[in-house]
Amino acid sequence: MDVGVIGVGTMGRNHVRVYSEMKSVDTVGVYDVNGPAAKDMGKQHGAVVYDTLSGLLDHSDAVSVCVPTPFHAATVAQVFSAKKSVLIEKPICATAQEAVRLMQAAPEGITIGVGHIERFNPIVEEIRKIVKKPLYVEMKRHNPASARVSGSTVVEDLMIHDIDILLTLFCDKPSDIHSAGNSDVCSVLMKCGTLPAALSASRKSSKKIRMIYVEEEEFTIEGDFMTQEVTIYRKPGRYQFEAERYVQENIIEKVMVNKLEPLKRELSMFIECVENRRPFPITPEQAIRNLRLCEQIQAGL
Repeated sequence: MDVGVIGVGTMGRNHVRVYSEMKSVDTVGVYDVNGPAAKDMGKQHGAVVYDTLSGLLDHSDAVSVCVPTPFHAATVAQVFSAKKSVLIEKPICATAQEAVRLMQAAPEGITIGVGHIERFNPIVEEIRKIVKKPLYVEMKRHNPASARVSGSTVVEDLMIHDIDILLTLFCDKPSDIHSAGNSDVCSVLMKCGTLPAALSASRKSSKKIRMIYVEEEEFTIEGDFMTQEVTIYRKPGRYQFEAERYVQENIIEKVMVNKLEPLKRELSMFIECVENRRPFPITPEQAIRNLRLCEQIQAGL
């Protein structure tokens, strides 16, 4: 299969790298309005560089759209006109309304997926297996300042990953949404049914954090998206005071996680879905759902 990558910014470069390593991909094509950047990626990974988007589409069976968010709608519309399968980096569009309009023009017979990469982090499936009756869930995603151009606020840029996981693992219609912050820092408290959920995201942190924390009656789960580690803290075997200090003994379990690069899993799944004419696990409908919650959160800032 011949695959194209549109846009060679931070995510686009990673898409080119991963596709070039995949045995199921014959030729990787690249297009970017920044011609020198596209040529540089072509040299690094043996990709074919195209001067026009139409040229890339003519020689691709499927493409990844990795341009800044404000250009998603116009770029994907051209992909739809060429009737090519497409993986759109998150967020699907600048607004949910724009995404709905765009999907109305989607042709039949192609695979359309959205790149919510953390869904493919192996700790998500492990946590799904462990969680039974959650009492509280919290997720944090804090980043140092970056020169990366996204065209999005911190909610659509970072928090949207945790929104996708929250809506996939815990509930699909949160309520009582209370948010505070600005375009670079945001904290949210909401309810998933009776489950309190707290999310925070920042692009101003001096420490990179990617964590999930879930409390249940008998145990607590901590997961680190970066190290792909999951730890379970079981109820203390005993409580006591020693030398006027409160002491508790916990049973701590380290969950065995098969560590894999989420992007490789995501792109392999995309190629597999295109080859077998199957829907991609993260559909445009789910991506629009995620974006609508982002907009509700932003409305409260």
